[in-house]
Amino acid sequence: MDTNKIPDPLVFGLDIGTRSIVGTVGYKPNADNFIVVAQSVRCHETRAMMDGQIHDISKVAETISEVRRELERQLERKLTRVCVAAAGRVLKTVTVRVEENLGDDNFQENIINAETIHALEMIGVEKAYEIIRRETRIENIDFYCVGYTVVHYYLNGNMITNLEGHRGSQIAAEVLATFLPQEVIDGLYAATEKAGLEVDNLTLEPIAAINVAIPEKFRLLNIALVDVGAGTSDICITKDGTVVAYGMIPAAGDAVTDVIVQKHLVDFATAEEIKIGASTKKKQIFYKDIMGITEKTTPSQVIAETKEKVNEITKMIAEKILELNGGKSVSAVFIVGGGGKLPTFARSLADRLKLPVERVALRGEEVLGAITFLTDIKKDPMLVTPIGICLNYYEKNNNFIFVQVNSERVKLYDNSRLTIIDAALAIGFPNDGLFPKRGRALEFFLNGKKRMVRGEEGEAASILLNGRQAGINTPIEANDVIEISASTSGRAAVLSVGDLAEYKKTMEFTVNGKPIICPKFVRANGELVSEYYDIKNGDQLEVQDYYTLRQLLDFMDVMYREGVFVNHVPAGEDVRVYDKFSVDYDFSDNAPDSFSAKLQEIQQLQENQQNQQNQQNQNQEQEKEKVSIEEEKAQEDGRAVGSTAGEPQPVADIRITVNSTPVVLRGKREFHVVDILDFYDFDVKTAHGSRVVIKVNGSVSNFTTGVSRGDFVELYWEE
Repeated sequence: MDTNKIPDPLVFGLDIGTRSIVGTVGYKPNADNFIVVAQSVRCHETRAMMDGQIHDISKVAETISEVRRELERQLERKLTRVCVAAAGRVLKTVTVRVEENLGDDNFQENIINAETIHALEMIGVEKAYEIIRRETRIENIDFYCVGYTVVHYYLNGNMITNLEGHRGSQIAAEVLATFLPQEVIDGLYAATEKAGLEVDNLTLEPIAAINVAIPEKFRLLNIALVDVGAGTSDICITKDGTVVAYGMIPAAGDAVTDVIVQKHLVDFATAEEIKIGASTKKKQIFYKDIMGITEKTTPSQVIAETKEKVNEITKMIAEKILELNGGKSVSAVFIVGGGGKLPTFARSLADRLKLPVERVALRGEEVLGAITFLTDIKKDPMLVTPIGICLNYYEKNNNFIFVQVNSERVKLYDNSRLTIIDAALAIGFPNDGLFPKRGRALEFFLNGKKRMVRGEEGEAASILLNGRQAGINTPIEANDVIEISASTSGRAAVLSVGDLAEYKKTMEFTVNGKPIICPKFVRANGELVSEYYDIKNGDQLEVQDYYTLRQLLDFMDVMYREGVFVNHVPAGEDVRVYDKFSVDYDFSDNAPDSFSAKLQEIQQLQENQQNQQNQQNQNQEQEKEKVSIEEEKAQEDGRAVGSTAGEPQPVADIRITVNSTPVVLRGKREFHVVDILDFYDFDVKTAHGSRVVIKVNGSVSNFTTGVSRGDFVELYWEE
């Protein structure tokens, strides 16, 4: 291989496993291909790692150094930066749903932008972190969020792929956040730094594996990926185009190797060779036991000896898949990693999940089709995760950085899009301290209906980034200095009676022919209040759009006594007087006589109206009789009754009396009570009492009753 033709930059990926460390170096010439230019594998000479976690940093660092030196020898160049992956041994995942109400007040202005979406996601991460902190409080372990995935977005309760650019009153997100303990991260960094390497990118082993084994186009399907390593089996579940769950069981290839150790009385390394031999087509496997005696066995015998342990492991994996997938099996399972290479492993897992054998497959050469090897390396399931670590570099440039927030040094997992809000959440800065808070709302009842007035919006948090003003979504870099002053609450809602839309400050009455202006009454919790009354939470308000006759007279400093007329009708002191009503009284010495005379006048008027109604009824009977005669004659003549056929009735004006006021009705051939409203000012839209009373010539009527010339009509509201 001509190393001079290898372009820069090269990506160096390390798969630091329980049994071995695999180093891979390559590059992407285009978006669809990855070329592996060098690879090196070294097994741990001791149990420096167990269950995917570093136990002896120095020993692991020595093995990493051996891998690095071998790769540098192949490439004839130095390697200083490396991409690594953390095992799922201590991975914790939390799925949360978060919602944000944008409000209905300015619906057309509620255009959802990237800042709003990011803020929603960060609220989800914060919520997930709080759950992790509560669950691990007793363990006293610090966890870091090493990544999150938005499983689904929602707009006004409906699932949607992308919120940006839409309008709505409510947005929501289902967020899957992943966390690792501090010591796991610190151990990986310490081992690589001790080997003379700087971490360029950190990912999770399940994420690295899935990037190779399950392409994006397959993630619409409900598929499980199982990465069977030495100490752990990592699990990913995909559905609807995204990863919906991560999981792990603390059992994998080493558990099978331990069975071989006991059965054949060999050391661990020899047992590993026997296990690998059982995965091949060898007829016999030769080995030396701890006594130095050469022994032999067959693949079928090894498979039979390990069958019980394999079944135990696959049972645990199947149970975890069902748990992560909501209690039901997936459609298919892809297996990667060396621990799953035993011939019985895939069949046993298929049986546990009740899937056809062909739906559970070991993935190796077929998923590495887009990978080109410049060295003589056989495509194998063990290479899926190492290559995935390298590929992840191109998707995210992740490592840890340090920043200073309010004089506190903070370590952040860099996902290449860190912002000030990430740093704020890392020090436990409350989310509501970043965003402006509305003042307390005012809630009350007006005429029996609930009302709410929002408080004023406060000021957003004051943020300085390296001494300059910044926003919560301003990007940050290593060693940035951030100062955050908490946001403030706005002023509580304040509203006085005079500010109510239903409150008109005055009402006007006509008293003895003169206009009288009176303030409108409002009751708060049964007590009369003025327009300057400040409404309180829970107040029961009633806007009173009338005066009782006594209230009106009291306002005028006039004592009520008999002889008062409202709209020309004698009225008692409790009669309601509405806006524009007329009130007449004469409280002079001869008022009682005047009152009696007025009553006599009304009685006489009513008597005359009754006589007139009787006469009208008599005339109508005569008219009916006349019409009947004409109809009989018409039947004989074969012509229409009345005027000449086709001749319209003439339009006539009539004069009537409404509430003692002369009114002329115009423009129709016949009139009804409802037509009076076009010529006489009487408010029927706003209730001024319990019902409208209508009388025509003293008889109780309704709006459809016909009216004729000379009729006397009474219209008024009855309490």
